[in-house]
Amino acid sequence: MLDDPFKSGQLLLPDTPPEALETAAEGIPYLATIGVVVSVLLFLLVLRSFLSVLPYLADSILRARGSAALENSVRVSRDRNLVALVFVIPAILLMFRYRLYDPAFLQGMSPDMRLLVIAGVFAGYLLLRALLSRWARPRRRYDDYQMAYRAGFTFFILLMLLALATVGILYVLGASDLIVKSFLLAEAGIVYLLYLFRRGQILSLSCNPLTTFLYLCGLELLPTAALVVTAMVL
Repeated sequence: MLDDPFKSGQLLLPDTPPEALETAAEGIPYLATIGVVVSVLLFLLVLRSFLSVLPYLADSILRARGSAALENSVRVSRDRNLVALVFVIPAILLMFRYRLYDPAFLQGMSPDMRLLVIAGVFAGYLLLRALLSRWARPRRRYDDYQMAYRAGFTFFILLMLLALATVGILYVLGASDLIVKSFLLAEAGIVYLLYLFRRGQILSLSCNPLTTFLYLCGLELLPTAALVVTAMVL
């Protein structure tokens, strides 16, 4: 008699682990551990290049003409490209760790396989941007066009610096994975909008407003939309 009320109880909590717990339960996959070690070693190798290019990065972000000063120096431009390349691995690791790119088709995959797929998608996104930029390059005033495209490397470095600092600070504060993810997505959106504005300014040096708008739509918004659509639909 006394135990009858307990037999009709209802479970109100979800029977599946939340996203943050799922990530924690996966542990650190073998490939991610290798990626962290490689990232640290590569960054130490390019640390001098990073420090030398840092003032130019700040100038490029603050004003459109700053990109011209950076691109006019072959050494600084090469160092900037090298630093951006080194930051690709940490970007993939952040996308994996905090599920910044988490379409449904990744569910059920092993952690190592999910990391490989995310790396492949990110590489495909970069390749699509490069191919579109090469296909649409103008016959005249190519320097401004190339400078606008390479500004993406500068803002990618800025985004990674912000993201890594955010992750470190929130980790010390004990923030949950969902909070960290929200901060990272917000920072990515803000930096991307700032990059679009700066790239538009650079393109406007040699293009009329309509051509500048078409370039931004075809070369930036199209690849980004494809990435977002795959994350939301697939």
